[in-house]
Amino acid sequence: MATLFISDLHIDASRPAITEQFLDFLATEAARADALYILGDLFESWIGDDAPDADQTRAIAGLRKLTNDGVPCFVMHGNRDFLLGERFCALSGASLLPDPILLTLHGQAVIVMHGDALCTDDHSYQRLRATVRDAGWQRRFLALKLAQRRALADAARDGSRAHTAAAGHAITDVNEDSVATVLRRSGRQLLLHGHTHRPAVHEFRVDGRPCTRIVLGDWYDQGSVLRWDTGGFALESLTRAD
Repeated sequence: MATLFISDLHIDASRPAITEQFLDFLATEAARADALYILGDLFESWIGDDAPDADQTRAIAGLRKLTNDGVPCFVMHGNRDFLLGERFCALSGASLLPDPILLTLHGQAVIVMHGDALCTDDHSYQRLRATVRDAGWQRRFLALKLAQRRALADAARDGSRAHTAAAGHAITDVNEDSVATVLRRSGRQLLLHGHTHRPAVHEFRVDGRPCTRIVLGDWYDQGSVLRWDTGGFALESLTRAD
């Protein structure tokens, strides 16, 4: 059996096809896996564990069925759902992961991240990231009324789309020096992340060592999964039924 990695589903009521594909994936391939790792941005936005919408609730129920059936599920915070907390874990049966985390998969050591921390050329985003990951800011946000939180999340989402469109490809992609620093400090030669929505396997060298960076894709038009078993890893797209 394989360990599965996915990220950047951005589940939202406006994209019901993603929810349906995710639920089908959970009931079929994920149900036969050793474990499922979701590396951030499972949801388009998450304004608190007390406020899931209908599509988010269906996704959580699907995860609950998976974990009840004995498949461990691990979820990492993304830049859209960094407020996932203890109640989400209780409802889904999933466990939250730190970012980054060091794993050993079938004898191979790998560092796993959401990936947004690597986009260090995007200075305005990194300032925002530091703000919203602050525990005090999160307490103040979660103390707001639901309608206020939703309005702020909608405004932030619109702002993020405008910023991404204006910033350009290079700024919103990972910084090569930041990638090298992470690999150097961790002592790993394999890095796995999502966030950039640019699925690929990159081969390069850091201090003379051969290294690999695996990037998961988003689920906007089709699914994206990394399967990792005793034979190695394979990054593949998942077609979506019309």
